[in-house]
Amino acid sequence: MAATAPLVHRHLDRGIAVVTLDSPHNRNALSADLLDGLAAEFEQAGADGAVRAVLLTHTGTTFCSGADLADRRARQGPARLAALMRQMAALPKPVVARVRGHVRAGGLGLLAACDISVATGSADFAFTESRLGLAPAVASIPVLAAADRRAMARYFLTGERFGTAEAIRTGLVTARDEELEGILAGLRAAAPQGLSATKELTAAALLAALAAGTDAMADLSGRLFASADAAEGMRAFLERRDPPWAL
Repeated sequence: MAATAPLVHRHLDRGIAVVTLDSPHNRNALSADLLDGLAAEFEQAGADGAVRAVLLTHTGTTFCSGADLADRRARQGPARLAALMRQMAALPKPVVARVRGHVRAGGLGLLAACDISVATGSADFAFTESRLGLAPAVASIPVLAAADRRAMARYFLTGERFGTAEAIRTGLVTARDEELEGILAGLRAAAPQGLSATKELTAAALLAALAAGTDAMADLSGRLFASADAAEGMRAFLERRDPPWAL
């Protein structure tokens, strides 16, 4: 049997470890395999003395579509995602996200756990969990640590899509994609010790929030995933139809 192609790739570009999500068949969904691949690449980048920072990017038109609802291990996803976000926040090297497409649900937690993020004008964002009978439980921890609470309450509750300008206005995204080269140039010019110490300062609040809230949010996700509403919501999503509560 042929080996399964890796879902995450990494290469070094002048001190920047470029980590690429490459699972286009499910829109880079947070399957167990993709989460494990990301964790392994972050671990290696953190230990590599040649790496100054990490650039997280993607193939295809979707940065990340959230939980892989077709994965039989989906109920384990929130705890795995929480562990990955803690790893990212504790990484002694900054993580920059580059979004050139759609970001949905738990993918927004992954995005918010990055230290800096840029997005193209064509990118769009949505917290779709409430429409499936779920909630952005684990993802809410880094999102609410980074972005305006009132704005996020709207998007958490309604599932509305919003664009890059709104993502920047609310603090969910740092800047437009055109600023990426300047950001990377600044990271390449910084001393490794300076980056590590500064990252420790800027990520401290997120690490504290994750330590305080991860277990409760993972438990909430587990209960919701096990509910009849969520089962129907996920079934409707996979069957490309409206759930019975949609008016």
